[in-house]
Amino acid sequence: MMKYTNEVMIDLPRERVIELFDNPDNLVKWQPGLQSFEHLSGEPGRPGAKSRLVYKEGGRRVEMVETIESRSLPEEFAAIYEAKGVWNATRSHFEVVGPTTTRWSMENEFRLSGLMAVMAIFMRGSFPKQTQTEMERFKVFAEGATE
Repeated sequence: MMKYTNEVMIDLPRERVIELFDNPDNLVKWQPGLQSFEHLSGEPGRPGAKSRLVYKEGGRRVEMVETIESRSLPEEFAAIYEAKGVWNATRSHFEVVGPTTTRWSMENEFRLSGLMAVMAIFMRGSFPKQTQTEMERFKVFAEGATE
């Protein structure tokens, strides 16, 4: 098991950050490898809802299922992501720092099995770095969004 927390400061009011973060149509705008997002069951965006996300990473197809665990926006959004050999629980918090600044912090817990567990021994530091990269991509997208 591996746990870590990342954060990023976004130069936007929290309401705007949540509006952009909470719209699944925006995922492709800050997750370049995302090929599709498909709702599977439950009420979309609500606890218990499941969706399938398909990514293309390094020429290979990665499919995962998102299960929303809790949604009490604007304060928190929690979800579990499952793929072959990977179970990842995320808990995002959105804190008002000022009238035009929001702190997004994300707690991650990974449980890996099989080949992924072996690879993680050698790539442990890459998990927090990848999370930070994704959060920075969202920041750039959000701060530049005009819609």
